[in-house]
Amino acid sequence: MENKITILSDRKHIELDTDRILYILMVGKNAEFHMLHGEIYHTRSTILQIEEQLNSHFIRIHRVCLVSAMAIHDIRNYVELNNGEKLSYTIRKKKELTALFRKKQKELIGGFPKEDLPVTWQEYCVYYRGMEHMPFAFADIEMVFNEKMQAVDWIFCYGNPALASLEKVPLENLIGNTFSSLFANMDTKWLRLYERAVLYGETIETVDYSPEIDTRLKITCFPTFSGHCGCVMYNADNVIWY
Repeated sequence: MENKITILSDRKHIELDTDRILYILMVGKNAEFHMLHGEIYHTRSTILQIEEQLNSHFIRIHRVCLVSAMAIHDIRNYVELNNGEKLSYTIRKKKELTALFRKKQKELIGGFPKEDLPVTWQEYCVYYRGMEHMPFAFADIEMVFNEKMQAVDWIFCYGNPALASLEKVPLENLIGNTFSSLFANMDTKWLRLYERAVLYGETIETVDYSPEIDTRLKITCFPTFSGHCGCVMYNADNVIWY
């Protein structure tokens, strides 16, 4: 299937990137396309007509709702999306939907292009040599997915000296290790943030408290290599806001 879909919305033909669609919800005879950055487009169509035009990464969680597998963080009492939204689904089909979601997530992650990644710490240092003496913390992290294709952790592939200072951990202890092996009280909100950067290619900025290092952080994360994201971090209390 194509990665584009054209709909008629507000009397205009609009081409949508299917990788930017979170979910489609039927409201009467109209379909609402909920997009990555909060936009909502309306068009008159049936869910079957839409389903035929989408790629295979979409899952019917309810008779009136299609969701992108890339947008799903987990399926529990609700379908939990990476952006924090929760959608109702047909509970009696939980086992079936969960298995389908894991299968599609595995296909997505397995489809990451295998470009020439830095391999050793020295190669990462060469690639990110411009970050070495920056006054802010910077890390390149690789997401870790479990056998159910859930993002469960990340590995520090590169960090600059400012990162070691912010995390209060020597660089030699950070690099090559998972976050959870260093901080037992990992807050899962970071997983959702980095997962969005890795799977959707989003650049996200947030200010939030990190219980792991007892610090309020300002974080900007963005995709770097496939399966990786870069993170620029500041102690938010040291940032001068204008």
